[in-house]
Amino acid sequence: MFDAKTRIETPANFVFPGTGRLTHAPATHPSMPQAKIGVLLANLGTPDNYDYWSMRRYLNEFLSDKRVVDYSTWIWQPLLQFIILSKRPFSSGANYKLIWNHEKNESPLLTITKDQTRKIAETIKLTHGNSVIVDFCMRYGNPSTESKVRAMIKAGCEKILFFPLYPHYAGATSGTANDQFFRVLMKEKRQPAIRTVAEYFDHPLYIEALAQSVETTYATLPQKPDILVASYHGMPQRYLMEGDPYHCQCQKTSRLLRERLGWKKNTIDTTFQSVFGPEKWLKPYTVEHVAELAEQGKKRIAIIAPAFSSDCIETLEEINGEIREAFEHAGGKSFTYIPCLNDNDSHITALSTIITENLAGWLR
Repeated sequence: MFDAKTRIETPANFVFPGTGRLTHAPATHPSMPQAKIGVLLANLGTPDNYDYWSMRRYLNEFLSDKRVVDYSTWIWQPLLQFIILSKRPFSSGANYKLIWNHEKNESPLLTITKDQTRKIAETIKLTHGNSVIVDFCMRYGNPSTESKVRAMIKAGCEKILFFPLYPHYAGATSGTANDQFFRVLMKEKRQPAIRTVAEYFDHPLYIEALAQSVETTYATLPQKPDILVASYHGMPQRYLMEGDPYHCQCQKTSRLLRERLGWKKNTIDTTFQSVFGPEKWLKPYTVEHVAELAEQGKKRIAIIAPAFSSDCIETLEEINGEIREAFEHAGGKSFTYIPCLNDNDSHITALSTIITENLAGWLR
């Protein structure tokens, strides 16, 4: 039995439900939102439009990143500002116009990332209710990493799980996404607890999702392709020599995919695309390899892009445009592009599972 003098202590940071007011705080203390956990998905980026100035802003941010182009600033920046950015926004803008989502006035990458985020949020909510906020940001362009991190902190996220949507680690993808996330946190008075999601190139559910996408596509074809080409985004050969694990992880994904499909060796070729600049990049180059396949008599091929979580300019325009043309010009007869996993149910299941695994210990 408690009498009138009995004092019941509550935690110093206790918040009355629904009020946002600390019990022992003065009336002038700012209200505090109820504590939540944030899951912030991060994709590469997108221009706001395909006009010259939108493309120039986007390309300038992208190509000025030292993780992407690590040449000396005094050499690279004059070349970038006065030569590359005077011409490339026109050609890149024309390519974006070919694939642009004109109905929503946004790039396909942005449309797909929104769909992925919505479905993942719905999946996470079924298990964890409203205690977890799921959102997305872009490393380059909008919505920026800074704007989304600040929005999460303002919403009460005391813990944030940062998830770069790259199955394979590379300094120019996962590395720079994490860099930007950390830079944003340096500006915050009260930093949340953070975790970053590691690469998931060999996660069983990711491999399963890839395999299902191949099986689903092959089931629609009148004749099985002679070979499947797994085309990954390229990088300078020098990066591999300097310790970047990307190349090895790509090779392992191709092997695990082949094993899951139950195929024999030499039925999946691993190649690399999107070569840029004068250096030697990881080989074989996809655009050259598909032409060689056609010349060798393999007239029916399929291509999958395991390194991309969403269809984008590199898949919709480069693979389905330039690389397809190289194959057909060399005598190829049947070219099948297998779309990225995008917001397929198997992909959403894989990503949601990876998120839940990385939230272990944060969720009750």
